[in-house]
Amino acid sequence: MGTDTDPGPRRRLAARACALAVLLGALGEGGCAMASDDPTAGARRRMVEEQIRWRGVADRELLAVMEKVPRHLFVPEAERGMAYADHPLPIGAGQTISQPYVVALMTSLLRLRSGDRVLEVGTGSGYQAAVLSRLAGEVYSIEIVPELAEQARRTLAALGYANVRVATGDGYRGWPEAAPFDAILLTAAPEKVPQPLLDQLKTGGRMVVPLGRFVQDLVVLTKTDGGVAREVVAPVRFVPMTGEAQGERPASTEPPDLD
Repeated sequence: MGTDTDPGPRRRLAARACALAVLLGALGEGGCAMASDDPTAGARRRMVEEQIRWRGVADRELLAVMEKVPRHLFVPEAERGMAYADHPLPIGAGQTISQPYVVALMTSLLRLRSGDRVLEVGTGSGYQAAVLSRLAGEVYSIEIVPELAEQARRTLAALGYANVRVATGDGYRGWPEAAPFDAILLTAAPEKVPQPLLDQLKTGGRMVVPLGRFVQDLVVLTKTDGGVAREVVAPVRFVPMTGEAQGERPASTEPPDLD
């Protein structure tokens, strides 16, 4: 039970006020830390140290980004108390936000440079795109579920991730108008790699994709002059890639809609 000397209620109130201010656009990323003693900063540090660095992800720039991006603002309010826990969380429409370690691992495998152009297929909550945006030059992200695309678009804009563009549509055919890409990341699992995505990957570029139906592997594909090199990294479990990847007839061959 709180008392006048117990900072807990005040910290919780400040956290709620800060989250509201960020989502309304009054504060950008990092605004909470400036406006108050950010009560989620310690949780992010522990997440990075205990879940990510401990498992072998050593990229200092990536770890710094993971420590800064406010993951709790990308999940439904009812899930925010578990935002920095070591497991995925539901975000609605039968979709999830990936475990923090998996976000870090997949990002590290892309080996991004500051000017890279990245395609993400499966925006979900927008959290993965936010992480990518702090390591690359431009991020193009496609989400097939309209309500998730709109929510991610609002959250990313409110937090100031200006170099992320979110489109609503089936990502199977990629984003031809923005191609070629230095890196491509899929956050849902097709049974086989969509050829249009490989076609939009630059020579020397890397694609990170969970592949498979019941049994899935996280795979890195590197496009070379002689073909595509394949590296299996680890067993994983992702939601399936829907739409044309499951044999559905494409509604259009046009690029995804930018709402």
